[in-house]
Amino acid sequence: MPEGDTVWRTARDLHGALAGAPLTRCDLRVPALATTDLTGRHVLEAVPRGKHLLVRVEGGLTLHSHLGMDGSWRVHPAGEAVRTGGHQVRAVLATADHTAVGHRLPVLELLRTADESTAVGHLGPDLLGPDWDADEAVRRLLADPGRPVGEALLDQRNLAGIGNVYKSELCFLLRISPWLPVSRLPSPERLTALAKKLLELNKTRTARVTTADPRPDRRLWVYGRAGRPCRRCGGPVGVEGQGPPGRERPTYWCPRCQEGG
Repeated sequence: MPEGDTVWRTARDLHGALAGAPLTRCDLRVPALATTDLTGRHVLEAVPRGKHLLVRVEGGLTLHSHLGMDGSWRVHPAGEAVRTGGHQVRAVLATADHTAVGHRLPVLELLRTADESTAVGHLGPDLLGPDWDADEAVRRLLADPGRPVGEALLDQRNLAGIGNVYKSELCFLLRISPWLPVSRLPSPERLTALAKKLLELNKTRTARVTTADPRPDRRLWVYGRAGRPCRRCGGPVGVEGQGPPGRERPTYWCPRCQEGG
């Protein structure tokens, strides 16, 4: 599931493949951009912003995408057979040396670079960005003291980059219930520091690890492990929807280990 670390790696790969070269192909497969052609323009940079991706091209334009639940960008070297057909492909950007293909992108839009704030200006401090401000992140988290921690962590207006996996893993590691009001957090500063540490550790990994054990069946503490034994106490890991009605997300936790579970 794409979270801030995934988007950071994606931006790094796109930047390395496209930046500094002119586009030899531009195929954007969403109705609003069907006639848009950026061929000939140089790619300036690809940068992450929380869970958003910004590809800036000359002429003051930015291609903004979001990976959603299962989107991806894949980079292929020149000469490699690349399948750019199919209903899941939303974008194809190519230079003389590489082709980048965007799959299942729920958000794809072209903005004036000067107007990027319309897409990402609402975001809080980026855990992997140059604007990271731990004090501001804590301030935003505590601004709604009655809100459950799990919901507050997913709100990108508080701090940008956390998704459902890190939400569940952070709460487990700190032994707090995802339903604990943020006003009762023992240490909001410890929460934000641990969040940053985990994303920093995982931003260059293809497989996300929160347990320090990279073996495929040992990488995570609770996420995706409903009904299986807790790695700490042996009790069954629980799962329950959390969030506003109609927008609930599965939350994994150990009712024995986590306060108020």
